[in-house]
Amino acid sequence: MKEFKLDKEPKINSGFNTPDGYFDSFSERILTQLPKDETKVISIYKTRKTWYFVAAAVLILMLSIPLYIKYQASTSEINSEILEDYLTYHSSITEDEIVNLLETEDLEKMKIDLKLKEEDLEEILLNNPELEQYLIN
Repeated sequence: MKEFKLDKEPKINSGFNTPDGYFDSFSERILTQLPKDETKVISIYKTRKTWYFVAAAVLILMLSIPLYIKYQASTSEINSEILEDYLTYHSSITEDEIVNLLETEDLEKMKIDLKLKEEDLEEILLNNPELEQYLIN
């Protein structure tokens, strides 16, 4: 067999040759052949997607508004028992400080009208055996 070496054998030229300067203006020629106005493609999935987002936003609003109202109403009211417990467990507040913080409207709300008749007072004094001890001390 005869030795075959690629470097020394004559090469066959391809039949395709590009002219000089062909690729210099190639992109410009291709762009001129493309249509000027591109058609706008609206996908059906995209329009459905926006409606899904709208439905989700409405659902979230429908669920969040009642929850907001519920928690807003419960936090704004101060229960009298909670206030009383707070004052008893935080005994560093003196009665004088509480009186100084009260306004005239608060004092008017606290007024209790006791309409006691003399007969009621006499009956209480007669029926309470420990009353003498209170008066002596």
